[in-house]
Amino acid sequence: MRRGHFFALFVSFVVVSLRVLGTSGPGTIARDPLRVCADPNNLPFTNSRLEGFENKIAALLARDLGTRVEYTWFAQRRGFLRNTLTARACDVVIGLPADTDAAWTTKPYYRSTYVFVTRRSRKLRIRSFDDPQLRDLRIGVELVGDDSANTPPAHALSRRGIVSNMVGFSVYGDYRSNSPPSAIIAAVARGDVDVAAAWGPMAGYFAAQQPVVLDIVPVQPQLDGRFLPQTFSISMATRRRDTARHERLEQFIDRRRNEIDRILAGYHVPRVDLPLEARR
Repeated sequence: MRRGHFFALFVSFVVVSLRVLGTSGPGTIARDPLRVCADPNNLPFTNSRLEGFENKIAALLARDLGTRVEYTWFAQRRGFLRNTLTARACDVVIGLPADTDAAWTTKPYYRSTYVFVTRRSRKLRIRSFDDPQLRDLRIGVELVGDDSANTPPAHALSRRGIVSNMVGFSVYGDYRSNSPPSAIIAAVARGDVDVAAAWGPMAGYFAAQQPVVLDIVPVQPQLDGRFLPQTFSISMATRRRDTARHERLEQFIDRRRNEIDRILAGYHVPRVDLPLEARR
């Protein structure tokens, strides 16, 4: 931070920064809460019972700032940012892809990957979309619906002409059920599909809850072809020009990184941003 020449101006800046972030100092409850935009039914990320890892990180952030969390709930699909962060109904999103254009993202606090999910008893050991086994297996794939916006695994399989044996699962799922995206992992456990290509944080969390042992294998390579990444960095986010809050979020990520890592590990989030020995 650039040092000013006038003490009064410096103090004013500090007071404004604290107020904007909703904190009045360590160990106190601030007048303004930490207002978080979140989905009420989207484990392992968030839910209204505060069971997701982003809920835990939000609680850690609030304690760090000396305040409490106040949620604005909205399904995290089309219109999520427009109806929450952009509409000023809330101020912080705990997890967004780092390259999101509609918000001001922080430095990433983890990087994860799409994975192949199989029953360990099958011993399929699939690691790449070029594995010839994929042409003869039932492949569960998360689909958005609009081909131009579909998931990276759906595009990777389509590029190889592996289409007829794909079994689609909506990214959004049936919102009347709990954590609808989990359906693709349950399908692997039941044997309805032989392998699923799914987003790692969701896959790791729900695989650990199945009655059979599932293997989670990161997709290789991380970049399919020249333009189709299978790994993504995840950041927190604020509105653009919300400078004080944005800076404090980045400071929090640096200061509490070890605790954030422990939360992610507890939810079995596959990481590609850690040393190999730390991923085990």
